[in-house]
Amino acid sequence: MTRLEPGDTAPAFSLEDDTGEPVSLADLRGRKAIVYFYPAAMTPGCMTQACDFSDSLETLSGHGYAVVGISPDQPAKLARFREKEHLTITLLSDPDKNVLRAWGAYGQKTMYGKTVEGVIRSTVVLDEHGVVTHAWYNVKATGHVAKLRRDLGLD
Repeated sequence: MTRLEPGDTAPAFSLEDDTGEPVSLADLRGRKAIVYFYPAAMTPGCMTQACDFSDSLETLSGHGYAVVGISPDQPAKLARFREKEHLTITLLSDPDKNVLRAWGAYGQKTMYGKTVEGVIRSTVVLDEHGVVTHAWYNVKATGHVAKLRRDLGLD
């Protein structure tokens, strides 16, 4: 598994959002973007992280950032997640896990002391040209958005 690093060009993608509409990396060009990867909608950690991003969206948008969350969930589940938690961020479906793998967010990880294969909670920040400026892997759901904002100098 190859992880992205600052200076890398982000791998292209086109995925369905929670309404079934396609969203591509090219759609984000011209704006900075925060692309984060999470294991499963409607689980406690993923809910915390998604709500934190939604609560921070106004500040992030004010600094020119789009926010996109990607998981292996189907669009219908993402739609239920958005509705239940009143989310305002873009949620994308990657059921084949091809984008997760290309971005280094899927592979072996340790969970409860065992090595398993799965989604690695990750966040990648891109500049207006799709070049990686920051990449964090194995992040904690709780407090991550606040740390991200500090690291980007947005607080």
